[in-house]
Amino acid sequence: MIRSNNLRVLYVAAEAHPLVNTGGLGDVSGALPPALHKLGVDIRILIPAYPGIIDKINGTPVSEYFAVIPGTSAVRIFQGTLPGQDAVPVYAIDCPPLYDREGGPYADPDGNDWWDNPVRFGVLSKVAALFGAGTGLGGWSADILHCNDWHTGLAPAYLAYDPGATAQSLISIHNLAFQGNFPPDLVPALGLPWASFSLHGVEFFGQISFLKAGLYYADHITTVSPTYAREIQTPEFGFGMQGLLAARQTVMTGILNGIDTTQWDPQTDSYLPAHFGPKKFVGKAVNKQILQERLGLEAAPEVPMLTMVTRLTYQKGVDLLLGITEQLLEQPVQLVVLGSGDKNYELQLRQLARRHPYRVSFTAGYEKALSHLIKAGADIFIMPSRFEPCGLGQMYSMRYRTVPVVRHTGGLADSVVDTTPRSLADGTATGFVFQGANETELLACLLRALLVYGNPQHWQKLLNNGMQKDFSWTASAARYLEVYYSLVSDQRMHKEPNGVTVMPSGLSRAGGSITRGMGKPGYSS
Repeated sequence: MIRSNNLRVLYVAAEAHPLVNTGGLGDVSGALPPALHKLGVDIRILIPAYPGIIDKINGTPVSEYFAVIPGTSAVRIFQGTLPGQDAVPVYAIDCPPLYDREGGPYADPDGNDWWDNPVRFGVLSKVAALFGAGTGLGGWSADILHCNDWHTGLAPAYLAYDPGATAQSLISIHNLAFQGNFPPDLVPALGLPWASFSLHGVEFFGQISFLKAGLYYADHITTVSPTYAREIQTPEFGFGMQGLLAARQTVMTGILNGIDTTQWDPQTDSYLPAHFGPKKFVGKAVNKQILQERLGLEAAPEVPMLTMVTRLTYQKGVDLLLGITEQLLEQPVQLVVLGSGDKNYELQLRQLARRHPYRVSFTAGYEKALSHLIKAGADIFIMPSRFEPCGLGQMYSMRYRTVPVVRHTGGLADSVVDTTPRSLADGTATGFVFQGANETELLACLLRALLVYGNPQHWQKLLNNGMQKDFSWTASAARYLEVYYSLVSDQRMHKEPNGVTVMPSGLSRAGGSITRGMGKPGYSS
């Protein structure tokens, strides 16, 4: 029976800040569970025990070693707490042959994907499913498995084929471009029946797809912004899965991510030389001056500083910015870029900085302190992404009195209000938005922003509007709670007279086999 006052949720992810973090997924996984815990949810995080994780959570074993997938090393479960969030329990899967190795969570020190990633994340998914069946693990079981991205996508499939499964499942799409597609001979090695390898299952263009498995078998799907939920149902953004997603749109919800407002607060940020806030913002100018000095730029407080902190990839529209830099630099501006990725982009940015040594700065890699200082010292933050499921940089920048210039896509469209005479007048304008992913529209949008920058009254109004926006996790967590309760309500799950539990996705579990309900719409992958 579902505990109405103590809903149990297992939040399953490949990374979670501050334990291990490579990007947006880690940020969300470290912030959303604490926000849900404050709403009364018994939420616990499940993560692989990468090097140092058990020590970071102050973990103790809550299980003996046990087999998960035939032919793979046995695992055991450690339980601890999320650092800085002592009320949020963390389960870590201890399996040194799979997880205790140098490098990152997905790739070796040279940047190559681990050859056994299918097994590593298959084990993560299977352990998650065990928490959702029978008595669970470590003395605790979940009402809901909240899976995230392809690394956990097999968990709903394992649940579907387990006659003892009791948990509902949802999967959150943080970036549909990463799908976890692998050769089909892994199906039995991962402990799945060959019956699952079909169009109506885990098969995706002749391969097994972890992400498709999650999207097909999960009881609900969420994306990290409402606009992205609509975009991925189209060929332009669907990466081959638009048919399935369109067929499942009735069980898909777009929820805009929040940000950690304790970590990103210009009034207390430990990385900033000078603090500032909504009513006292003189520190903003101090940070700009220090940033100019550090990067070797001309000390010119009146010159607008344009910045970009990003992965240097095609998705992020870096080529669009590179294509207009010489025209842009005809204006009295400075340009600061921090990031790494495509080596050709890095080369072009270095050459640009050499041609304009006092006006352009490029720093390869990622420095957390510098990232915070850039957002605090900049005037304009540029995000010309071709697609952006949510994006956090635009939210950080507004909180730090920096105006975002973004393309109208995904979470950028949901979080930034374009500056027009009307939006300035009604107090809703927070940035500048352009539509097409091309150099002409990006340049025009930046020139429009510079024009408003020249009007101090309008610019200050923009800064104030952005800084007053509430991007905390409170509202987003409440929306997730609504989804959780919809999954466990009597309207979403009921017992038939024959004892079969009819699932919201149209699947039914009976006697260890899986049967197709009548309500499942057809689709093509």
